[in-house]
Amino acid sequence: MTPHQPDRPLSPHVTVYRWPLNALMSIAHRISGVGLCLGAVVVVWWLIAAAVSDQYFRLVNSIITSPLGDLVMLCLMIALWYHFCNGIRHLIWDTGAALEDKSTRLTAWLGLGGAVLLSALTILIIC
Repeated sequence: MTPHQPDRPLSPHVTVYRWPLNALMSIAHRISGVGLCLGAVVVVWWLIAAAVSDQYFRLVNSIITSPLGDLVMLCLMIALWYHFCNGIRHLIWDTGAALEDKSTRLTAWLGLGGAVLLSALTILIIC
């Protein structure tokens, strides 16, 4: 053993370790919550612009309805449905139900599927 090498095993690097689905869902839930807060700021900006003047509203509306704005709104819509479905999952957990490993995996996949389904339905209704 060299003097610089510890005599204990090193933890696997984050790129090697396979994260559990439940941990990924938790991280994504927090990220979607932050994204929704930022999206609320954009919506408030749009509403304030509508109250200020027609010219300012046209400017803000043109930004929000631009291709980049459409992409941001699409991401916000997906984040909303994901956060909604995962929030229901957390409400179920608050009752003490579905806390076993098998149940958490099942509800994780159901939450993801629900978010995809609700996002697709929203797109179909809008378009």
